[in-house]
Amino acid sequence: MKHGKKYSDSVKAFDLTKSYDAAEAMGVVLETAKAKFDETVELHIRLGVDPRQADQQVRGVLVLPNGTGKTSRVLVIAKGAKADAAAAAGADYVGAEEMIAKIQNDNWFDFDVMITTPDMMGMVGRIGRILGPKGLMPNPKSGTVTMDVEKAIREVKAGKVEYRLDKTAIIHCPIGKKSFGKEKLVENYNALVDAIVKAKPSTAKGQYIKSITLASTMGPGVKVAVKA
Repeated sequence: MKHGKKYSDSVKAFDLTKSYDAAEAMGVVLETAKAKFDETVELHIRLGVDPRQADQQVRGVLVLPNGTGKTSRVLVIAKGAKADAAAAAGADYVGAEEMIAKIQNDNWFDFDVMITTPDMMGMVGRIGRILGPKGLMPNPKSGTVTMDVEKAIREVKAGKVEYRLDKTAIIHCPIGKKSFGKEKLVENYNALVDAIVKAKPSTAKGQYIKSITLASTMGPGVKVAVKA
């Protein structure tokens, strides 16, 4: 993959082989984020677990202390009083059969998160094959299948992130924007790493955290020292 001049210059600005402490690494990430837009800062963490084993999955949700810097568009699938509550709580879209049909027939995806009440999961499940690959399928573990739709909406709007292991045993997760500054980004970083450490499966053997890398949208990856 060919990189541009800004990326090449950024790589020369620090030691690619060195592992920095979190604050130092974040400083390097911010110095090398040279795009003209407000870049997202992402955490990439490789774990010493086997993602093929059901009892070694690592997944969870967390409201970052300083949010993500992104305003998520929320679709709530609900009826009656729960639909009214969702609208009052600030959901961007609320509906039932008509919204399912819009997704299915019109390929409509102008939302970032879908929240639904448990009684509507049968209907939502019909388009699971469409929602699943896009990461939009509601799930009780992520708090998006719930009777408390107001709380779920508040958390999403406040900057809730979902972290989950991919097939290569890596978690990729946004932790904020360049404009947040180092202090707020480090707070978000610490909160997410702590949550992932607490989510360690009891069946995981050996070193749990193998490596941590921080990077901005267009910048190079910066290694973070892993605490023993």
